[in-house]
Amino acid sequence: MLRFAKAGSLSASPPNGAAWYTPPTMTETTKLDSDTDFGPLREAIALSEAARKRGNMPFGAVLVAPDGTVLARSENAIVTDRDITSHAEINAIRAASKHCTPQQIAAATMYASGEPCPMCSGAMIRTGVRRVVFGIRATVATPYLPGAVGAMVGSVDCRKVFAVAPTPVDVRGPVLEDEAKAPFEAFAARGAR
Repeated sequence: MLRFAKAGSLSASPPNGAAWYTPPTMTETTKLDSDTDFGPLREAIALSEAARKRGNMPFGAVLVAPDGTVLARSENAIVTDRDITSHAEINAIRAASKHCTPQQIAAATMYASGEPCPMCSGAMIRTGVRRVVFGIRATVATPYLPGAVGAMVGSVDCRKVFAVAPTPVDVRGPVLEDEAKAPFEAFAARGAR
């Protein structure tokens, strides 16, 4: 952390002798706690194929409460909505916000067909989502999305973004990566149709 000690000079020492902040170590976890995670993740993958068929990028998301209640389902709609922020996870949060309390959203698990981008990861931090399960890694998905306008896919590992969250975020993925890759392969072969 750099801070101004006085005008024109920088100090690299922490204020008042405070210890440096070290984010928690985030490791790649592909193991799920429960078989109940596979259903919502497969639904997110199916939504990613639906998004592709509608002319959008192949991403889908399902937000699920701890008791298994689906709070929101969504797909990427950046082309059809003409809104570059219309990512699947953001759309799920927006939909859930219309009928859920902030506490319900924070307690939910976000199932995403693809690894969340920095914008979506930031939205989940902001809404307090503490558990994320994703299918395909961004680094694997990126080659299937050539020329994607404004794509940040693969630019930043979501665990690095979640590492700065005020509360720990349990990130599980990649999970079912081969299944999650299919809509991306179709997108690369046939495009959004």
